Amino acid sequence: MHRTYSMRQSRAPTASQIENPPPPTSSTKGGRLFGRANFGHAFRKGTAGAFGPDLAKKLSQLVKMEKNVMRSMELVGRERMEVAQQLSLWGELCDDDVSDVTDKLGVLIYEIGELEDQFVDRYDQYRVTMKSIRNIEASVQPSRDRKQKITDQIAQLKYKEPNSPRIVVLEQELVRAEAESLVAEAQLSNITREKLKAAFTYQFDAMREHCEKLAIIAGYGTHLLELVDDNPVTPGETRPAYDGYEASKAIIQDCEDALTNWVSGSAVVKSSLSTRSRTLSQRRKNAVKRNAEGGVDLSGQDQPLKSDRDSWVPAGQHGEYAGDEVSDEEEEEDEVATGANGQARGRTEQPTAA
Repeated sequence: MHRTYSMRQSRAPTASQIENPPPPTSSTKGGRLFGRANFGHAFRKGTAGAFGPDLAKKLSQLVKMEKNVMRSMELVGRERMEVAQQLSLWGELCDDDVSDVTDKLGVLIYEIGELEDQFVDRYDQYRVTMKSIRNIEASVQPSRDRKQKITDQIAQLKYKEPNSPRIVVLEQELVRAEAESLVAEAQLSNITREKLKAAFTYQFDAMREHCEKLAIIAGYGTHLLELVDDNPVTPGETRPAYDGYEASKAIIQDCEDALTNWVSGSAVVKSSLSTRSRTLSQRRKNAVKRNAEGGVDLSGQDQPLKSDRDSWVPAGQHGEYAGDEVSDEEEEEDEVATGANGQARGRTEQPTAA
């Protein structure tokens, strides 16, 4: 019998992919510095957040930990495909009904492995969006540092030279630095909320689709098992000839059609709020709406700043934070180089919390 390991011979876009086009391949699937070993996981978790601006350290650690999660899911998907093939190979030596059903079960399990691979790509949308928040946090750090530096200079001059004319100049610079810092902090606050909602929308949408499709496969897998004759036989008795080949093919085809035609609007599992939850949520929405209508108009606060020398600029334009926009793999290489020569490259290494 011809053994099959994939549900679909051709990979036409599904209804869900047409409704919501798939994202690019996950950045965790290539260019690995440490291969597939667990050492890479331990290294990223141990060094994440040890470098870079203080403001972005915690979120940087979260981004690195999510990369570990994604690579673990990728490994699960690959091994599930291998399990599916091995199940089908084992079934070849069994009776006709067991052989046919295990072959088709292998097809379903292999499809789960491919769904895991697709889920990793969609999950990466969440991680990349959270990473963008980290980059914004890093870009705000220079404005904080500048304000703190001027404050320290003023305090030092007032202690050593209370009558120094430079105090007045520094106080004027401090006023400008505080104004720039207020703009930067407001931008960080607005962007953080926007990106946070977008990031977890990506994650929950991907989870919802993945779990719904897993439930579909599990349901059709149960139908396949009903084709196996599990009635006990006495020694010497012969089981009836198996005639479920067409039925098993039809079940696989039905499963393929169900997966292909699935869209988020046809999801079976619905999250229904209780009356109390709906009331509290609506109360919160109404309060936010009232504050927005009666508050100060901040619609123009995020306009680009003038490009003079005192203006706040993104992290990539500051020499000491120039490395914040590099890819994850380049970050890992930088961390390895730092650990190898024992130098912190101008930044102090801080141990992460256990």
